Amino acid sequence: MPVGGAPAGPLVLGLEQPIDEGFGGRWLSDASNRLDLPTAGPLPIGSGGCIPPPSLMSTDLRFVTAKGWRSAYEAGVRTVMDLRNPDEIRPTPGQGLTSQGGSAAFPAESTRTPLPPEIKRLEVPLDDVEDLEFWKDINHRRLNGTPLYFRPFLEHKTERCAAVITALAQSDPGGVLFHCGAGRDRTGLVSLLLLSLAEVDAEAIAEDYALSTSALRPLFTAMGQDDQGPMIESLLADHGLTPRDSVLDVLKDLDVQAYLRKAGVTEEDLTRLRAQLLN
Repeated sequence: MPVGGAPAGPLVLGLEQPIDEGFGGRWLSDASNRLDLPTAGPLPIGSGGCIPPPSLMSTDLRFVTAKGWRSAYEAGVRTVMDLRNPDEIRPTPGQGLTSQGGSAAFPAESTRTPLPPEIKRLEVPLDDVEDLEFWKDINHRRLNGTPLYFRPFLEHKTERCAAVITALAQSDPGGVLFHCGAGRDRTGLVSLLLLSLAEVDAEAIAEDYALSTSALRPLFTAMGQDDQGPMIESLLADHGLTPRDSVLDVLKDLDVQAYLRKAGVTEEDLTRLRAQLLN
């Protein structure tokens, strides 16, 4: 997802150098670092200055090649964090909790090319998919798959947001690549929190999120599925919103540092994460 909502695949935190051609067939050979943000340029922050433009663009991890993983390692990636539910990662007999809650998901499939042994893989599921009633309500109201679900999730699932942010802050030295299924919703929500923590301007986060629609088309084509972009834009239009507007609505009263502190993220971890984002 692009920044505030859905990069075309994973997002990377803390790179030392750009990742070269071969990572999933998409790349950006720009001598910048810190975040994978598929944007047209640097992201302005409220205190002045900016976060540099992206050092990596990638497709879904299913399509990353051995050359791509090696390039990721050489660029500084040391951790891959998977935000998906267990039944999205490994096939589950019968109907998994994700589908029981009414959420759509790509078929469970392992990464086709193994990670280099030097890169650690972590599973930190964001959804709290065991709360079936929450997800049935979100899907009944047709909020899932759009930023419309961000507000209720942030309100009701503070502990899951804190768990992911804490895991990112406490990860081993080196770049951290985190991802979900398509990279629009869970990766997008975590990205929104991170970029807000870095004090990136709300307009820049929202504008970048709006790039998600075009950025994800190649993924849906590769997976043999219909592009979800038109359906999502139609759902948002029913609420009188665009993708950009829906992200701005989430950000307008979000004090991310206060939110994360209350959710249980320590001051030490917040400081460490801000340094990774901005230093």
